[in-house]
Amino acid sequence: MAMRTGNEPLHARSPLKIRFGLIIWGLVWAVAGTVAFVMVGRPGWAAACAALAVVTLMDLAMVIRHLHQGPHYQPGKDIPPYEPDHGRNDAFTRPRPSGPRGRARPP
Repeated sequence: MAMRTGNEPLHARSPLKIRFGLIIWGLVWAVAGTVAFVMVGRPGWAAACAALAVVTLMDLAMVIRHLHQGPHYQPGKDIPPYEPDHGRNDAFTRPRPSGPRGRARPP
């Protein structure tokens, strides 16, 4: 079993190399869709595919930037996960029930 690479959800790390491959796959299909819809005379669908290709290119630029920034953004197996917060973060805690049917428990 692989070691975790973050203490989710606070410091989850994205597998950027897999994301890079999926972006390339999506970009190929978006460009192919744009070309195909232009050839069959569907300008609305061609514009939608072209817009998707632009968004995909922006995501590709961000992923490439993060890959170039090094192991802080793309950890290897030799980089341990972040230290857990040990309950210091209250943003993701659920309120505790106060007793049966919402009544306060006696002390």
